[in-house]
Amino acid sequence: MWQLLGAALRYRRVPAKGFKRLTSKQGNKNYYKGKGVQSTGHHTKLGHYQVTEAKRPKYMVPDLTGFTLKPYIAWEERPQTKP
Repeated sequence: MWQLLGAALRYRRVPAKGFKRLTSKQGNKNYYKGKGVQSTGHHTKLGHYQVTEAKRPKYMVPDLTGFTLKPYIAWEERPQTKP
């Protein structure tokens, strides 16, 4: 038994430069890698998608009333002088 295991370990094939990153190009036609994002719901028996409110992301946006900066960035950068 141990002889077979030792022989299998001796002849193990590993690429010289290591394994490449697994992408959807290396998998079969049914392989879907995804983007690592958590789901926001689940699939029903009828094939529909049910969104679960507890799984939806909640964004915390600060109150910007009285905020003086504008959401615009000019293409030309003006040189700033130090006082």
